[in-house]
Amino acid sequence: MTTLEDQVTKTLASIEASMSTYRPDSELSRFNAHSGSDWFVVSAELCAVVAAAQGLSHLTGGAFDITVGPLVNLWGFGPDITVAQPPGAERIAEAMRLTGNQHLQTDCSVPALAKALPALYVDLSAYAKGYAVDRIASLLSDFGASNYFVEIGGEIRVTGSNAHNQPWSIAIEAPHRGASSVTRVVELSDASMATSGDYRNYFEHDGRIYSHTIDPRSGYPVSHSVAAVSVVADSTALADGLATALLVLGPIEGMQFAEQQDIAALFQLRTDAGVQERMSTRFARELAKP
Repeated sequence: MTTLEDQVTKTLASIEASMSTYRPDSELSRFNAHSGSDWFVVSAELCAVVAAAQGLSHLTGGAFDITVGPLVNLWGFGPDITVAQPPGAERIAEAMRLTGNQHLQTDCSVPALAKALPALYVDLSAYAKGYAVDRIASLLSDFGASNYFVEIGGEIRVTGSNAHNQPWSIAIEAPHRGASSVTRVVELSDASMATSGDYRNYFEHDGRIYSHTIDPRSGYPVSHSVAAVSVVADSTALADGLATALLVLGPIEGMQFAEQQDIAALFQLRTDAGVQERMSTRFARELAKP
């Protein structure tokens, strides 16, 4: 008899075998290594995830872009190498020429992917983790669980209530480098939350911090005042991708986008007076305690 633990282990292993850029034998890695422009047959699951991520890329005007891989790798945040100093402008420009969601196509009726540029490199790290949370949550529901908390790498999905028959209390971390503290606690039920920030994965050179979050539109790490963005949404994959997009868009464009799309988002900004919060209207209405 297959146990729930067996199903969870099998599901996570399947997602890794399909979508990891750290495994050279994964479906995604094999597609990235493929140099042709012909259709490359993939699993229905991978095609659906890539298509959904592409939709988010178009919605955000390219602030979220799963083809940003060459830039992520160039800045030392990919699976291969790390760097101690920023790359030169010419190398960044060269990597920019190898990116762009317009060069990636999906046909999930096959299912298959295709790329117009031989070196196009797809990186699902800002989407697949949330997707994995959603898959595990679906498994739990299928097994009859009505109250659960699923978390993978900080991306969260909760359903029902906790052991005290209350909504789940989720702590949002303050964006302090080298330290851990809570800035706010929100109560969630039947919802997902993801946070994207600049304070965990970065390097410092000549007194300047370079974050792992690359703006696909410029080729450089984000450098504005937003240190972290937390998003609450109906799915963890969507929350995951939106948190990254809003972090890239920054304090003005990001908030405007959150308001236009009615997104529940909490921005944490670094100021001379310390970290300050800014909430979208939906976040303030639904999640901010009085």
